[in-house]
Amino acid sequence: MSSVSLPPFQDLIDAHWRDVARLAHALAGPVDAEDVAQQAWTQALAAYPGLRSAANLRGWLLTVTARCATDAHRARSRRPVPSQELPEDAPVHPGRAVADPQAAVEEALDGGLLWHAVRRLPERQRTAVALRYIVDLDHAAVARVLGTTPAASRRLVSDALASLRRAVPDPYEGTPDRRERDREEDSRE
Repeated sequence: MSSVSLPPFQDLIDAHWRDVARLAHALAGPVDAEDVAQQAWTQALAAYPGLRSAANLRGWLLTVTARCATDAHRARSRRPVPSQELPEDAPVHPGRAVADPQAAVEEALDGGLLWHAVRRLPERQRTAVALRYIVDLDHAAVARVLGTTPAASRRLVSDALASLRRAVPDPYEGTPDRRERDREEDSRE
């Protein structure tokens, strides 16, 4: 039994369940999110009485969640993949403008293009992006959860966003709105 005075576990759930659910959804995707969150809470409950510090319980919970998502990601990579699907590196909308950019964005989200790109990110980049943009942590907090420095956290997020930009085509590329916006940006420089 721990000599640290910890709040009741239910208080921890009440205070942080949204953050755990968001992170699980961001890291594991919509299909496995509930399982990952449930596994994280189960593991947290089992380890809770033995904690040696109550200083950063939110960070500890997010770390547990990130590790459960990593386990789910690894398990998913070992599952058989149906052969009827496109190969992972098949181009989507290669170099063509689309008539309705908003519809293309919705198609990319609904069709899983974004989730596919997120799942292909290296584990630490995927976790850093999720912590930064889904859980809304600053880089110092992301660094604490990942056990790194704020500068390394910024780099992980930056590299991940660059990879996502390359993987998911810009539906506004080549449209009149995009050309106008590009001209305005050029004239300001």
